[in-house]
Amino acid sequence: MSEFRQKCIGKTNLVGSFAAIPHPVAVEVMAQSGLDFLCIDWEHAQISRDTIETMVRAADVHRVPAMVRVPGHAPEAIQAALDSGAQGVLIPRVSTATQAAIAVKASRYPPRGERGVGPGRAAGYGYRIPEYLAGANDRIVVAVQVETSEGLANIEAIAAVDGVDVIFVGPGDLSVSIDAIGPKGADKLTAAIRRIIGVTVAHRRTSGIFCAKPQDTAQWAAIGASFFILASDTMFLGAAAAAGTSAARAELARDGRS
Repeated sequence: MSEFRQKCIGKTNLVGSFAAIPHPVAVEVMAQSGLDFLCIDWEHAQISRDTIETMVRAADVHRVPAMVRVPGHAPEAIQAALDSGAQGVLIPRVSTATQAAIAVKASRYPPRGERGVGPGRAAGYGYRIPEYLAGANDRIVVAVQVETSEGLANIEAIAAVDGVDVIFVGPGDLSVSIDAIGPKGADKLTAAIRRIIGVTVAHRRTSGIFCAKPQDTAQWAAIGASFFILASDTMFLGAAAAAGTSAARAELARDGRS
């Protein structure tokens, strides 16, 4: 757990997944699958603030680092996620260097940032504040998500912001923002992703990307990406259920009972 950030910034290949089902059982099931980390999706899933802490605790049981994708840039959300005991935050829609710097400040204690000190779960509900403060700045992963045309245009400046550990590409939103949706926009989207990853690597930051399929990881790893979020618990659940149903119907058809 304590080595998670070092593995991130050291560019160890890491494969995680989004946790969108707001229940600790789903987190525990995913945590036992062999993933390197989980990213609780507070941005898009129907997860309440108090459930975030329960989900982080469930990941901790299995010693799997849990990050939180927060709803936006608000320092309050970033600090709430970290106070829950999360090992890092993923900040969506970061389009400028100023936004990236704000994310870093909200994630780090003084003198490296402006994160408030509080008696949350991460600090043992106030009983381990000195110990937590002593190591938190070196353990927390700060990942910013570049997924807009403005972010693409400002990638050099974003990558230069001190304290950003991971620059993460969101291909879905990026494709919409740069008008590269579907097969017709594939080449344009690929070029944009290559640009983001290339600049990130050139600035010695860790490059990450969302991959809907396992097969997608290799092409981005080949140009320097090392931090991958693969699908989500809901996507895995749906795909496995569909595959199982199809297999069962095929067996019944062979048996002449369908």
